Amino acid sequence: MNQTVAPRHLVTRFAPSPTGRLHIGHGWSALQAFDLAREAGGRFLLRIEDTDVTRCRPEFVEGIYEDLHWLGLEWDEVVIQSQRLAVYNAALEQLKRLGVAYPCFCTRGDIAREVAASLHAPHGADGPLYPGTCRSLSADARASRIAAGDPHSWRLDMATALARTGPLTWRDERAGTVPVDPGALGDLIVKGRDRPASYHLAVVVDDAEQGVTHVVRGEDVFASTHAHRTLQALLGLPSPLYRHHPLIVDARGKRLAKRSLGLSLAELREGGMDGRTLADDLRAGRFPLGIGLADA
Repeated sequence: MNQTVAPRHLVTRFAPSPTGRLHIGHGWSALQAFDLAREAGGRFLLRIEDTDVTRCRPEFVEGIYEDLHWLGLEWDEVVIQSQRLAVYNAALEQLKRLGVAYPCFCTRGDIAREVAASLHAPHGADGPLYPGTCRSLSADARASRIAAGDPHSWRLDMATALARTGPLTWRDERAGTVPVDPGALGDLIVKGRDRPASYHLAVVVDDAEQGVTHVVRGEDVFASTHAHRTLQALLGLPSPLYRHHPLIVDARGKRLAKRSLGLSLAELREGGMDGRTLADDLRAGRFPLGIGLADA
């Protein structure tokens, strides 16, 4: 089931979460997606990924628009994820019908304690993985706990999913053809107990519905693409071409965060920097303030 995109009108997207102000790294990523689309006569889309209801703020949404306009970027369409929850729920129901999603009643504390007590805790790209505690619960036990109102998330049973799809690959412009690694993220969450849709499920559904052909994003989410490719195959969705670019880091080699002082686009603008000039510098590989590429 190695489904790839057929040649068609090139479409890219920039998909920030409004949990803080954008920094230079966000701007650099957005510029790459924008330029790729415009140079090919394609479309550049903006997606506001605001399903993290505890951290997203309306003022940060407005800040995204302001920062991108300051850089000289315009988009052809904007999608707000919080307005699409029914679509994500439908995708989750499809995974349930396929028998590849199960309810998980574990808290973060439960998981941490089990991992700490295990001599053979599974590890993935980002450290210890969910040990699969709730995967073995019987159907009756699951139904009983759900009926009792026990808080729970929903996880993808990765082993069952890949047994259904068979071996999968995806394409990255830098890494080439990449076989799906079932241990990269393990049984990841597809719907959180306190989040109406997980990042992984929502991004796959949205990329397909918006006709995204090329996904440009940082290499910090490279491992997530193993899960995204699996979800695409399960849901019968096309797989875009990926471009995972190097991250911008500070003078100490530390990746930028939304709390990085002095490096947000808003702070640079308030300091008198011209957005179009900054955009041109970033395109040319000229990074201000002692920052640079992680693998440079």
